[in-house]
Amino acid sequence: MRWNLRLKAAERGIWKSAEMRRRLAEAGLEFSAGKMSALWSGTPTSVRLDDLDVICAVLECDPAELLIPEPDKVAARRPKTTKAASSDATSPIVKPRFGKAKPEPPL
Repeated sequence: MRWNLRLKAAERGIWKSAEMRRRLAEAGLEFSAGKMSALWSGTPTSVRLDDLDVICAVLECDPAELLIPEPDKVAARRPKTTKAASSDATSPIVKPRFGKAKPEPPL
């Protein structure tokens, strides 16, 4: 996902993080300067849903406008499959385990 806060804020005439922070505070959401800077300048690792509601209310948008999917990044994270596995995707590759036999569970 790509975080789109700055573009949405710019569409509403908000050009500085301090202005965004002030508007969020007026709506009841207080952020520290450091937290606001992190939201403004990069992609946050997490955003509380309650906070997202307030951000969307201030920017008059919905969450889908703030969170842009990046399907190419998802595809790049998928593990590469072997030729045998790709031909029969329904059955997993089973590898034998060698070692000590496990004891039976108690009755």
